[in-house]
Amino acid sequence: MEKQWFVLHTLTGQETKAFKSIEARVKIERMEDYIGRCVIPTEKVTEKKDGKKRTVTKRVFPGYLLCELALYDEARGVDEHGRRAIYERTWQFLRETPGVIGFVGSDRPMPLKQSEVDAILNDRPAGAPAVERPKINFAVEETVKITDGAFMGLTGQVSMVDPDKGKLKVEVNIFNRKVQVDVEYWQVEKVAVQDIFEEAK
Repeated sequence: MEKQWFVLHTLTGQETKAFKSIEARVKIERMEDYIGRCVIPTEKVTEKKDGKKRTVTKRVFPGYLLCELALYDEARGVDEHGRRAIYERTWQFLRETPGVIGFVGSDRPMPLKQSEVDAILNDRPAGAPAVERPKINFAVEETVKITDGAFMGLTGQVSMVDPDKGKLKVEVNIFNRKVQVDVEYWQVEKVAVQDIFEEAK
């Protein structure tokens, strides 16, 4: 049976419960032909707390699951109401899953395009490690203070931002010369305007 990706709506906070229930019941009820992979889209976010780098896993779409399903019975075409015929086993299985409210897009939802699935999964093949994304965003010409590494204590302006790698180029003064140094997001902190004035006094 051909499976397509659909978005399931779950009770907020019960994404993992629904995911585990689907995973366990598929094996018990032998639903492998109807239910494929299910994914809770997440990303790893890096943040700095008490001077230490910390990585946390965050749900990208709280309250939603992505699932590969054989939902529509193409052989039957349409049902007695003129709507696309569905596999009752798939429909009933999902209705009985704790935490699942229904589909996004009514009871006859449109499957996701592969390009949409790739975008949601950050173009990662199944099982590939997630990319760590910094929690704080920086902008070019923003003033930051380096709090870790060889250039700790120096203040400078951001000249380049690489959000995918979580790195910055910061222009600092070393021996009265402007130098570009490479740092990671977690090695700097934003400097408030009043702090800049305080340092200048």
